[in-house]
Amino acid sequence: MNRHSPIAAKQRGMAIISALLIAAVVAVMAGAMLTRQTVFTRSLEAEQLRVQGNWLLQGGLQASREQLWEARQKDVLTRLDQPWAQPFGGTVEGQMDDEQGKFNLRNLVTEQMSDATQLQNFQRLCQLIGIDPQVSRRISQRVIASYDLRTAPPVASSPDVGGDILPARYPMLRSLDDLAGIKGLEPRVLKRMANFVSVLPGNTWVNGNTASAQVLSAVVPGLSLSQAQALVAERDSGRWFINRGDFVNRLRMPQVAVDTVQVGITSEWFRWQGQARREQRRVRGDALLHRPEDRQPRVIWWRVGA
Repeated sequence: MNRHSPIAAKQRGMAIISALLIAAVVAVMAGAMLTRQTVFTRSLEAEQLRVQGNWLLQGGLQASREQLWEARQKDVLTRLDQPWAQPFGGTVEGQMDDEQGKFNLRNLVTEQMSDATQLQNFQRLCQLIGIDPQVSRRISQRVIASYDLRTAPPVASSPDVGGDILPARYPMLRSLDDLAGIKGLEPRVLKRMANFVSVLPGNTWVNGNTASAQVLSAVVPGLSLSQAQALVAERDSGRWFINRGDFVNRLRMPQVAVDTVQVGITSEWFRWQGQARREQRRVRGDALLHRPEDRQPRVIWWRVGA
């Protein structure tokens, strides 16, 4: 047979095409395997960095817990000039905030009843920090609906008696982030609220030694923002309040009774926020700490994220 016949040429062409197709398939498979291997390697590296970052954050959190405990042993007052209140750096960067220097949303419910006075205080605070009244009402409603409520006030002689109990309609809040779904509460507004509002497991007073002028103006009856600003400026110059009576006296408002002012001079609740850097990756940690009078601070909840 003629080697150069049309049939032989056609067969050679088909063989070449088949070889090229096989080579292309092999190249695609090899590329896919290489891509999967690269993704797996990067995922493994990211997980290793996350674990390393988590350990660094745990170490930073422990150091802050010890710092809080040392401050409590040295001074019963909780003040902004103490070491725990200063930003920290190094392998872990961040800061710790006194959550009792803020308005505690848990105070909107007292003895399983909505607290009208605290509701007014919260509305006043929202007005001072520029939150729409409708949005602040939705926040109040969401908070109150996350607790079991009595249908009638408790009887004075028997606090356990006082009407039926309506079960909570929403999960209990752990942090302000749980309010993110409220209509009109934009992320920037929620971020601004975090400077003035906290969510704690129990009812608390406001610490006059760490609270902002806006918070003090909101919780002290008849205290204007300008008066609160002057009071805070005096305090931050080093004249810390030594007890509740001292705070009320320096209000220079004789019409205000001590028992109507829910302001103290110590704190038990703190928010720790830090980030650890490993190569080009950052790992962030967030924790709520409780520091009782008689024992070291403990972690109530802890979150880690990229």
